[in-house]
Amino acid sequence: MTKILHITASIRSDESVSRDLSARLVRSLAESHSAEVTTRDLSANDLPFVSAERFGANLTPASVRTPEQQELAAIADELIAELQAADIIVLGVPIYNFGVPATVKAWADLVARAGTTFQYTANGPEGLLRGKKAYLAIASGGTPVGSDFDFMTPWLKFFLGFLGIEVIAHVAADGIMGQDGEAKIAAAKSQAVQLAA
Repeated sequence: MTKILHITASIRSDESVSRDLSARLVRSLAESHSAEVTTRDLSANDLPFVSAERFGANLTPASVRTPEQQELAAIADELIAELQAADIIVLGVPIYNFGVPATVKAWADLVARAGTTFQYTANGPEGLLRGKKAYLAIASGGTPVGSDFDFMTPWLKFFLGFLGIEVIAHVAADGIMGQDGEAKIAAAKSQAVQLAA
């Protein structure tokens, strides 16, 4: 059975455009693939930022971790397992202050583990999560996606590629605080469903 990992990050709940877009995309993908869906709400889970101790625990093989290291590495282990199990990853992400929400960066720092999700080779880093596909559902009040001051979209695509995950497509409702915001949201909702076809 196909497995979908749905990751959301908006601090807004029912009002969130990125949540709505990604949920529409997930529903369509789940129907077309008869998929099982796992949801990870980064805004609700209070992921820790990486400290020196947590970083060391994450790089220590599980078989030789101390009890303290086991506890420190547990959340990263869980997040990595979710990625490893998924065939498709759908990220519903808002642009905050031209970049990625802090919770998404915290997630990225926890799942990027040398020897597990990527490895160093003679030709440079190589992603180990190959064969997976990702879709991005992006919302922005004022930052145009793909503009010179959109630092989130290219970073997120690069990061997923660094792990070996191919980004298939993205749907964006950007500049939605402007005069035609509702029309942009409606167009993005329609596009989100079409992406899954």
